[in-house]
This record gives sequence, C-alpha cells and structure tokens, in this order.
Amino acid sequence: MERLIHTALNSISNNRDSKIISAQNLANQSVPGYRRDLPNEGGTLFLNALQGASARAFQIETGVHQFSEEPGAVNQTGEPLDVAIADKGYFYILPENGDPALTRRGDLNRNANGELVNGAGAQMLDPDMQPIVLPSFTAIQIDGLGQIMIMPQDGAPGVWEEAGVLATVVPENTPLRKFDDGQIRSVEGSLPEPNQRAMIRQRFLEASNVNTVEELLETIELQRGFELGIKLISTAKQNDEAGARLMRMPEG
Repeated sequence: MERLIHTALNSISNNRDSKIISAQNLANQSVPGYRRDLPNEGGTLFLNALQGASARAFQIETGVHQFSEEPGAVNQTGEPLDVAIADKGYFYILPENGDPALTRRGDLNRNANGELVNGAGAQMLDPDMQPIVLPSFTAIQIDGLGQIMIMPQDGAPGVWEEAGVLATVVPENTPLRKFDDGQIRSVEGSLPEPNQRAMIRQRFLEASNVNTVEELLETIELQRGFELGIKLISTAKQNDEAGARLMRMPEG
C-alpha cells in the first residue's frame, strides 16, 4: 500500500509542475513573439535504504528548461514600428532589470529618452550590443537586414538618414534555454554573436506560438490525472484499513 501511495503522490507532483507550465503558456498567449514553454524532462532518482536499492523513485528536474521554437502566426499591422522575423532568428534586447537576451517580440516604440524599446520595455540592441537611440522623426523604414532609416523631424524633406541597425542572429549549433527571468539565452548563459542572418519584415507582428485549444485540452488531461491520483490514494487507504481489520484479534 505504501508503494501505491508513493507512486500516486509522485504522479500528482509531476502533474502540478505540468499544470504550472500550461498556466504560464495560457497567460502569455497574447504576448507578441512569446515562445511556448515545454515540460522539463528530468531524470529519475531511486532512493536507497539499508545500503540497498529501494523501489521508490522520484522524478528529478535536471533537464534544461526548453521551449517550442515553432513560429507563431505573422500578421500585417501596418504600424511602421512593428517588425517580425520571417523565419528563424532572434532580436537582441536588454531587459529593464537583467542581462542581454534574445527575443522574437517586435512591437517596438520610442520611449521618452528616444530609446527603441519593445512592448515589455526592453531596449533593442545594435550589433555592438548598444541600445538604439532614435531622434524625432516623421517617417521610418526598416529593411530586411535590420537597417533603420529615418526622416528626421528637423531635417530636409525627403532626406533619409541611417539611425541604427537591429542586431539579429540565427543561432548555429547553439542550444538555447529560458532562464528564471523568462529570457532566452544560450545554455551557458551567454549570447551568440550577431550574424544579421534573420530576415526582418516591417509593419508585421508575430503572435505567440501558444495553441490555446491544445493547452486547454492538456489542462483537462492533467486534471483527470490528478483525480486518478487522488482516487488511488483513497483506494490504498481503504485497502489498508480492510487489511488491518482482517489482522485484528477476534473479540470476545
């Protein structure tokens, strides 16, 4: 009975972790460029008792926090500061409270300091890993390689000037993961060098790659698994009580 209860409790614990991931995905399904989190495939740890192996086993989270790199839907918005990466690749950003990271989010705007930031307030970086600062402009163009051209507000009409370059990278043989701050970096925590191989589309915006229907169905399956685990514990309790009654000394 103890082993049955142990197995059921371990299953409930795993379900809890999966439900947290599913809830995280659903909460971010409307965030542009968000990458869906995947369950952490950890290993198995067997307990030792009296210098021998025990039948009790626990799942241990030793795997890398993975995410889905499937592209999200790319929608035309018509906004000049909306950009999307057409296929593979990432932008470089400097979060408000953190280290440089990679992102697919492209809902850009110019803040009060003239810095080019995305919808989360992270600064967009150039190939030298410096924040991009834009002067006031009347028009802006961003080409496929990330070069930013503006028509300055105080400049001559029809005259375009280069104002910066959006750093991008298509990682090659560089495994990526999400860290505790939710940002994407290499497994070692560093960033690959920009190679400007990502193709950028201006006036388009990539949605998250979270499939709401799939996540809701997964949540239902996890709830059923939780209920099954509770039922197994209840059954084990009833069997244990029945066995105790059978072993009880006869009265009278």
